[in-house]
Amino acid sequence: MLLLTGLLIGLAHPAIIHSAAATSPDSLKADAPIAQASIDPTPIAQAVRATGNRVSINGVSVSVPWMQQDGRIGLADYGLTDHLGITLLNSNDSQRQPVQWFSSSQTPTVLSVWVQGGYRYLDLAPLQTTHGWTATVQGQTLNLTVPTTQITALRSGNQPWGQRWVIDVSGPTVAQINETGGSVTVTLAATVTSAVAQSVARPPSGQTPAQITPAGQSTQITLPIPNANARPVLFTLANPHRVVVDVRTDHLRPLDILWAPGLRWRQQYFTVGTKTLPVYWLQLSSREAQTTLRPIWTDPTTATGTAPLQTMAQRWQATAAINAGFFNRNNQYPLGAVRYSNDWISGPILGRGVVGWGNGQVQMDRLTLRQTLRTGNGQSYPIQAINSGYVQAGMGLYTPAWGSTYRPITESERIITVRNQQVVGQQSVTGEMAVPIPQDGYILALRAYDTPAPALTSGTAVTIQSDFLPASLSPFPHIVGGGPLLIRNRGIVLDAALEQFGSAFASQAAPRSAIGHTANGDLLLVAIHNSPAGSGPTLAETAQIMAQLGSVDALNLDGGSSASLYLGGRLINRHPRTAARVNNGIGLFLP
Repeated sequence: MLLLTGLLIGLAHPAIIHSAAATSPDSLKADAPIAQASIDPTPIAQAVRATGNRVSINGVSVSVPWMQQDGRIGLADYGLTDHLGITLLNSNDSQRQPVQWFSSSQTPTVLSVWVQGGYRYLDLAPLQTTHGWTATVQGQTLNLTVPTTQITALRSGNQPWGQRWVIDVSGPTVAQINETGGSVTVTLAATVTSAVAQSVARPPSGQTPAQITPAGQSTQITLPIPNANARPVLFTLANPHRVVVDVRTDHLRPLDILWAPGLRWRQQYFTVGTKTLPVYWLQLSSREAQTTLRPIWTDPTTATGTAPLQTMAQRWQATAAINAGFFNRNNQYPLGAVRYSNDWISGPILGRGVVGWGNGQVQMDRLTLRQTLRTGNGQSYPIQAINSGYVQAGMGLYTPAWGSTYRPITESERIITVRNQQVVGQQSVTGEMAVPIPQDGYILALRAYDTPAPALTSGTAVTIQSDFLPASLSPFPHIVGGGPLLIRNRGIVLDAALEQFGSAFASQAAPRSAIGHTANGDLLLVAIHNSPAGSGPTLAETAQIMAQLGSVDALNLDGGSSASLYLGGRLINRHPRTAARVNNGIGLFLP
């Protein structure tokens, strides 16, 4: 167990945008290494004058949060990348974000930053001044007017890593990028001549043609994505002005942004053996006291159900989040530990790994919760699990955290209802019959286990005794389960069979989510995805990457299509159309 001295942990999809320096081959030379420009710091006042979530760009409406305060208009950072074609650059100043847009990488534009309501807003004023943009507020809509340019040529070429599309434009041009299955559409604030549009229909031999569609003062260009592992990467160049879209399998751009005080967004490739894997992670500093972690789940009123992590995070008003425990996709029941403020939303199962936090401390270990029902007559019966979709012969315990009602999980069950520590009734239930769960008690579900029934008649006094193994996890108000445990006390302790995971799961190569804890007390929320060659990490490779990240303790979380990492309004590790619905997660909250 390690002390988190500063981190208060207790009682909250875009296409990938690259800089030219990160992606340009010899055919498009990159500029010199990026050097951040500096501007005089401006105090960030907290008075909010107007907010909204609709932005109209030259009449084209998109859903992006915006905020006006103290004469400044800020757009959520992913709005600049997804809908304006702007590239975010590395930053070690949480109040300043350098960006690149039709400019030299040596002198990027630096935008002031403020974080509020779970979003990170970038001040548009420098872009308005430099490029002649105008921004006006009309109700809940921000109207952004940008100069219209002209597309002068569109060409493409095959590359070892995929295909490059180059769009020549007459001046700096706003570019919106939108991925769909098998293609990407780039919408430019530019017109196109019929000659250029017709030339697109005659691509070089062997290349799939693009589709170009004029739409008033804008133009849509639809480009193919023939490889399922490829994604589009958009960046801009100056002198001459060009919008470049690379469709490539090695689409991750190394990034290191101090997104908010105590919260750093990082991504880069890591090598394990012969495999190179893209890794996305959030690093929570133990030296900052502005971040808090809490478990989150689909619906605060019930433990059951699933939702996209992005939807879940926004419902809880979390600034960031990662998917967490396992669940049954068919009935949407949780299959592992979720403890919130000392209440079990879902109990641990099978002695699997968990992370517990609170009171300035964090611990990762394998957890067994032993619960025993005791009657006033001295009889005792083991409880199999609490608020869990994992069932076997025995007695399950369901509290109001499960929901207002309980429906049998197996074909036939006997339900014992307890109120104020006293049995008030028994009944046999089958099928979809719903049994109320009393707010001042709980129900017991007997499955192929009738032994306790005669002793649990109406009026019988009962109590529940709970024992944690290890006992050191008992004081933690928040616990989330996953498994297997990967690292403990700096050593790799991966043992999938010990935590009753199947051999196929143990050997599978797939995207992974994990949580780690470093020697200086930082927490790592990590998503690891498929290599450019196609396969994702195994559990063993996940453990090695977590060690490379500096974890002294690490826990695997649910993975595959569930692996999701959310920050400030979007998933940063994958397109949302590829992300599955999940049952629970870990949310990060800022003041």
